[in-house]
Amino acid sequence: MGHLPKLIEDLALILIVAAFVVLIFRKIKQPLVLGYIIAGFLVSPNFKIFPSVVDMTNIKTLAEIGVIFLLFSLGLEFSFKKLMNVGGSASITAFVEIIFITIAGYYTGRMLGWSTMDSMFLGGMLASSSTTIIIRAFDELGVKTKNFAKIVFGVLVVEDIVVILLMVLLSTIAVTKEFEGTQILFTVAKLLFFLILWFLLGIFLLPTLLKKLKPLIDEEILLVLSIGLCLGMVLIAVNAGFSAELGAFVMGSIIAETTMAEKVEHTLKSVKDLFAAVFFVSVGMMIDYDAMITYAWPILAVTLLTLFGKLFSSTLGALISGQPLKQSVQVGMSMAQIGEFAFIVATLGLSLGVISDFLFPVAVGVSAITTFTTPYLIKLSEPFYNWLVKVVPPKYIAKINKYSTNTQNIQAETSWQTILKNYGRIVLINGIIIIAIYLLFARFIIPAINENLESNGIKNIIGNALPVLFILPFLWALMVKRPSSVAYKELWTKTKYNRGPLLIIEIIRIILGIGILGFFLDRFASTTISFFITIPVAIILMVVFSKRINKFYNRIEKRFITNLNDRSDNQQSEAITRLAGNSEVTNNLAAWDVHIVELEVKPLAEYIGKTLVDLQWREKYGVNIGYIKRGEKLIHTPGRSEVLMPYDKVGIIATDDQLQIFKPVFDSQEIVVEEDINHIKLGKILINHHSPKKGLSIRESGIRDKTDGLVIAIRRGDERILNPDSSEILQVDDIVWVVGNRKKIEKLNIEI
Repeated sequence: MGHLPKLIEDLALILIVAAFVVLIFRKIKQPLVLGYIIAGFLVSPNFKIFPSVVDMTNIKTLAEIGVIFLLFSLGLEFSFKKLMNVGGSASITAFVEIIFITIAGYYTGRMLGWSTMDSMFLGGMLASSSTTIIIRAFDELGVKTKNFAKIVFGVLVVEDIVVILLMVLLSTIAVTKEFEGTQILFTVAKLLFFLILWFLLGIFLLPTLLKKLKPLIDEEILLVLSIGLCLGMVLIAVNAGFSAELGAFVMGSIIAETTMAEKVEHTLKSVKDLFAAVFFVSVGMMIDYDAMITYAWPILAVTLLTLFGKLFSSTLGALISGQPLKQSVQVGMSMAQIGEFAFIVATLGLSLGVISDFLFPVAVGVSAITTFTTPYLIKLSEPFYNWLVKVVPPKYIAKINKYSTNTQNIQAETSWQTILKNYGRIVLINGIIIIAIYLLFARFIIPAINENLESNGIKNIIGNALPVLFILPFLWALMVKRPSSVAYKELWTKTKYNRGPLLIIEIIRIILGIGILGFFLDRFASTTISFFITIPVAIILMVVFSKRINKFYNRIEKRFITNLNDRSDNQQSEAITRLAGNSEVTNNLAAWDVHIVELEVKPLAEYIGKTLVDLQWREKYGVNIGYIKRGEKLIHTPGRSEVLMPYDKVGIIATDDQLQIFKPVFDSQEIVVEEDINHIKLGKILINHHSPKKGLSIRESGIRDKTDGLVIAIRRGDERILNPDSSEILQVDDIVWVVGNRKKIEKLNIEI
């Protein structure tokens, strides 16, 4: 027998033990992640009873692949559009919570006597809550449709991207050993630059490529292609000085904007689950039971910080963002746990060799405890709010509610805010593209030209003309493109006092564009004469060919916007953007503690086919229907004569209290008594000389009605008639095969 590599033996041990442990955890309805971690502890050298894993190096490599696929899958679920659609309330809540808990985690580590890096990584580990645990708890408690749940989901989206940024910062600090503010700001700026650049290039190129290749792609090719794209971006990120996890996340978020996102996610799920299981098992293998006993007090301290710190900071953030006290308390008590990202952050620290081994048992202990407490905290959030109302003086409650109402009322954007945001978007996007072109020429193209060309004159011409030619469309947009917004026209025509600030903005843009052009020529032009010649020539070209440049730029912009919106346009997944996604609508609704919830009509719902006026839901329950989504059809503000059909998605406008009463009515179904399948049999009926059924057709014989069944065949001598027509005449000696009620078939046989 041939030699079996130790890696295969170890994988067999890991997967078999993991499968049995997670089966137990599924039976007792606990998170599977904890099951994998416990399985890892069981097969680790620290647990002597079971056989142990031998080839730790290869297991660590597989675990690193698992982290990459985890982040890639997270990116597929994330998408940048989702981040842009996250409301201000969720963003403010997330940032308040992250800043508070990260700083508190750092100082807690220092008070426990830990090193600076251990303390910093502890803060990073506490920065995110567990999406998996929260969604499971919301499902079990039936609160996913409540108003506060929307804020929680928005906070989780923001947390994901912020923790990715934190991981990059922590890895940079760990490698450089520099804690200076300027260095950190430079790293953040560099990171944001590359994130936006990758996003712009990815959305411009990838959806178009996938659409062209779609007829040729099956599941096998899609799996290979998506993994290849993921690992390719990992290589780019690492070579750019960032982590592999960031590259995987970015590629996932780019693919998330394409029409093939769901297919990629489905195709990759099994691979992701396999490697993720190995990763979480490897986390468990790092647990030292003795270390957990030794660090019991730190585990308790960090657990209390997680429970009360995240509860307090999330509640405070929600209050600052203008949420009512009740909703803020519910948000805070939902966020009090840590999840999978804590293990990923700890793994990053260990792989860099900058943190102590005991951080893993601390992370696992805190995660296990807070996983069990989360459902109870969510369940107790409303009673805790009721207790607060009794304890806190009424004047303070009134002030909080007044602040909430006022904040919600002023959150709608003014025309100036809209204009400034549009100008900022134009300058930021085109500025980043121009910087990217500069880096491309400075580091690659110009050095290659200098190496391969000998003539200084040709070098000078190319060095002047080529970079300027490439940046010209984007420089034109940065200098003269106006926001395509109704708000701009309103400001310009409404009052003459608005024209002065608008003209100043235009002048600043032109000066900025000339400055960028001068910077390019200063870097690439070899003489002062060419410097002063090229700037006027470039400006003249932009003026003379402005229409062509505008047309070319608009084509690029249209391609980008089409690709960005392709997924939502294709599946109408954002059916509520005109209503629930409208910031003015949602802000005004929030001021009244009202929100929009999408519910699906069940196939056996009692109200199917009835008109809305007959249902009288508004009169009985106080709810309104904002829209009905029926397949590809979208019905906004449906009329009173509209009817609901199976699988319709309905936008219900209601308060939490109204929804709590109405949802059981919406979910109610007709009671269907299912007949036991054992009562069904395949029986045969013989038509003899005395049978009253002879000479009659199947329809006339009434066999179907009397057996509650179907005549599926007739045996007539050597002839077999399969699925006979109902007009078939029954003859003597026919054997009729019937699928129907066992007792009725037996009774009919006796009668015949």
